[in-house]
Amino acid sequence: MNINIPNKGSFRLYEYFLYWLVTLILLALAIPLVVFMFIGFLLRAMSNPAKSMGHLFGFIFIILLVAAGYVAWKIFVPYDIGPQTKSVIISQATDFPQAIKDMKEQGILRDITLFRQIAVRTGLDKIIAPGRYDFSGRISFYGIYQKFKNRDIATLMLTIPEGLPAARLAGLLAQRMHIDSATFMTWVFDTANARQKYNIPSLEGYLFPETYRLWYGMSLDQVVGLLVAEFFRRTGELFGSPISNKLTRDEIITLASIIEAEATDIAEMGLISSVYHNRLKKRIMLQADPTVIYGLGGLSRPLNRRDIRLSDSPYNTYKKYGLPPGPINSPGLAAIRAAMNPDSTEYLYFVADGKGKHIFSKTLKEHNAAVNRVKRLARQNSGS
Repeated sequence: MNINIPNKGSFRLYEYFLYWLVTLILLALAIPLVVFMFIGFLLRAMSNPAKSMGHLFGFIFIILLVAAGYVAWKIFVPYDIGPQTKSVIISQATDFPQAIKDMKEQGILRDITLFRQIAVRTGLDKIIAPGRYDFSGRISFYGIYQKFKNRDIATLMLTIPEGLPAARLAGLLAQRMHIDSATFMTWVFDTANARQKYNIPSLEGYLFPETYRLWYGMSLDQVVGLLVAEFFRRTGELFGSPISNKLTRDEIITLASIIEAEATDIAEMGLISSVYHNRLKKRIMLQADPTVIYGLGGLSRPLNRRDIRLSDSPYNTYKKYGLPPGPINSPGLAAIRAAMNPDSTEYLYFVADGKGKHIFSKTLKEHNAAVNRVKRLARQNSGS
């Protein structure tokens, strides 16, 4: 048998209006009553001051009680600011007074004087955490205070994919974090700062690809510090012991960035690494297309022979022997491991087969035959 128990805590519509009507009537009667009591007290005090002292303390107590109730009402009773999210961004503690004004203008705060007094007396204005604070719906002064005290800032998840060059990361940070891309790129190639602060040659290659939880209002220094710290955390074990080949840590990262740019299949990274290691041993130019493209500032089309011929960039590995001056992107762990531990092969060449993999060759003759085969298949596929 089902028994329906009425919800005693709910109000019907007419009861809601009746409640507010009675409240307004009581307030309308109470205010004149307090005024008349005060006037009566003044008249009695003039005739018998000593006898009126008890009335004075009683009256003051009532006034203080009413004032305390009013302040408590303003602090704890929620009010509605609407369903749309309203935000305030605080960069540092000194921005707090301006943030309070912004909140008043947006309708988040209804009494900035009271809130400022609470913040100053409790020291909140000195410990405020930078970030973006979001508000919507029903809120109270106490709720706003707790949001600031608990550092309940808005966060976002930012994914940096493997093989992302710093120039493209700059655009991502500008779009998602409102960090100036030009300033970021200046930091990327500030070698003196990178050496002094992080013991790395530059930021390119050391901004580890991962998904990060960031918060709005983070400084450039905080973002970069987080990404570089993740690089050292994730690669610490790899570089904690002596490297078996003759490459340094920074050379490994440079080579790993080339492998990351070339490989479309993670299973081929060891093979691609072997090609470059074999070329380095034999003093053969790497001839890596991604390094030339990086030196040109990026291309929206395939690299051609004219690009290679005209480029005098130190990243043109068709003209320069050995590794380029530095990484060309941020390699992931798989590429770094491949750069440190290449497969054991005699391959010196590889070409993309047009299907997501590569054809590897030991001699130039085999390589040219593979290239012609790939071109022939591409023409057949385009004709069909």
